[in-house]
Amino acid sequence: MTQTRPHPFLPATAPVRRGRVNGGLLRIGLLVALMGGPAMAQDPRPEPRPAAETVTEDAARPGPPMRGLAGPYLAARMATIESDFRAAARYFVQAAAHDPSDVFLQDSALMALASSGEVERAAAMAERLILDDRGTELAGLLRRAQLVRAEDWDTLIALIEDRGDADLALDQDLMDGTIRAWALLGAGRAGDAVQAFEAMAAIPELAPIVNYHLALARALAGDYEAADRLIVESEAVGHLMGLTARVQILSQLDRRDEALEILDQLPGIEAEPQLVALRDRLREDQPVAFDVVAGPSDGIAHLLLSFAAALANGPDPEPLALIHARLAAWIAPGNPEARLMSAQLLQDRLQFDLAEAEYDDVRRMGQMRPQAELSRIDALSRADRGDEAERAALALTAAYPDLAAAWVAHGDVMRQAERFADAIPSYDRALSLLEDAPGDARWFPLFARGIALERSGDFDRAEADLLAALEIRPDQASLLNYLGYSWIDRNENLDRALEMIKRAVELAPGDGYILDSLAWAYFRLGRYQDAVAPMEQAIATMSSDPLVNDHLGDIYWKVGRQREAEIQWRRALSLDPTDSGEVDPDRIRDKLDRGLDAVLADEDGVVPSHPTQAPQSQSAQTKAEAAE
Repeated sequence: MTQTRPHPFLPATAPVRRGRVNGGLLRIGLLVALMGGPAMAQDPRPEPRPAAETVTEDAARPGPPMRGLAGPYLAARMATIESDFRAAARYFVQAAAHDPSDVFLQDSALMALASSGEVERAAAMAERLILDDRGTELAGLLRRAQLVRAEDWDTLIALIEDRGDADLALDQDLMDGTIRAWALLGAGRAGDAVQAFEAMAAIPELAPIVNYHLALARALAGDYEAADRLIVESEAVGHLMGLTARVQILSQLDRRDEALEILDQLPGIEAEPQLVALRDRLREDQPVAFDVVAGPSDGIAHLLLSFAAALANGPDPEPLALIHARLAAWIAPGNPEARLMSAQLLQDRLQFDLAEAEYDDVRRMGQMRPQAELSRIDALSRADRGDEAERAALALTAAYPDLAAAWVAHGDVMRQAERFADAIPSYDRALSLLEDAPGDARWFPLFARGIALERSGDFDRAEADLLAALEIRPDQASLLNYLGYSWIDRNENLDRALEMIKRAVELAPGDGYILDSLAWAYFRLGRYQDAVAPMEQAIATMSSDPLVNDHLGDIYWKVGRQREAEIQWRRALSLDPTDSGEVDPDRIRDKLDRGLDAVLADEDGVVPSHPTQAPQSQSAQTKAEAAE
């Protein structure tokens, strides 16, 4: 199963040299990105940043009045830290109005406006700055986008050619050089456009991406022979948009059999509905148009998306990635890829309301993408927006009833909501669809169904699923941990179970949940002294977890460290254990009043079961493995 790419023309691991927006500083990373990788590349996207407030309608409402510069500036900075782009835009605009000479404030206002989706307002502000001779590089980029959207090609060409102290010649500048070449085509100067593209393509490090754009331009002009040669030379056929372009070009050359062969040999095509539809049209001998780009604006949008992908996938995702994606969507509003990338970048910053608006636009285009929807469902679930995640998962299973990943996603949503009985039928459906699939496609649904069955009280079936998953992935730490502790909790297979948990710790030595499992397993076996070290290691990584603090208190009590036990129990209470759902605060208070031994005696010696940490979703598991 493939994962959603930030942009279908670039692999997800595109490095980038950050700094100026100028294309010269970005070109190396972009070119490396364009030179390789499978058509269906996996997406080791970073997990969303923790603990940011989700944007709501309240964020768009006017905040309290703030006099002077300091108030709006501080409010804008706080909103920026939380990626609350609407609030940041409002306050940075206020701050910039107080000090129009401050370039930082102007740029911050432009960035916040564009990030929040107010691109037209940002572009108008950028135009004023440039007319007042107070322009910045970001203002220049916005002004270029404004002229592209207006199709004012002559003004755009003049703006780019009069760049003053630009540090690169136009034929060496990937961004400005490519925009200018497309603008020349838009202005009706096809010969000059081709000459501009070819001058850039003469530079070896620029040739791959420039030849791709020249191929698109040649195809627009009807020169499909040259377009086919150029697109093959560009190596863009290794990526979704380039591959789509080549298939469409081959169709115009009456080489439909060759085009169909390319699609038939493509692994994972069932997860890309636009490619499936293209293949079906070819098989049925229906007309296939060349529509990857409809004009220069679309070509420039492709370029902006390439920059956005490279910026998003560096060691630290760049805020400018979202700006480039927003600009691409603004100048090419019919391009679903631009909206998908904007949605995913917003989602990564936990701005779900803004992201949902982009996803809605994509769906209205009739372009529901399974991989994007899976990423969206996973993010909504992790943001505790379970009702929205459930609706999205049900919509995906309805649209793609034979897509196993959709059923796994629905099962994951149900499991995370602790609706374990409701999760089981979805996992059943997924596994029936995966009956003949390789083991790597089956292990997670088996694991997840095993968890749902175990939590539903059907341990015999759960054990069978967990063992089957373990046979496929014998060194999967979470799986070893879950089955091992389940056995210990049931007082079964104790020696093997403890060895499994020890092996899980070896495989994931920094995982606090697994360390907690090992310590708690020792506790359940009465080996209290052995439990101390792993539980202290667990608390070092999970100091704010009430369950782990409670466990450490119990272990300290059993080894005669009663004063330290009381400290840990009080700390567990201070962490609001009611919210966790895993710790009973009244039981902790009872231990503080009477001691652990008295509490256990009343409970007939039964220690509350330890809810081992289960994987959240298949999407999250895949991302974690890709990042390792």
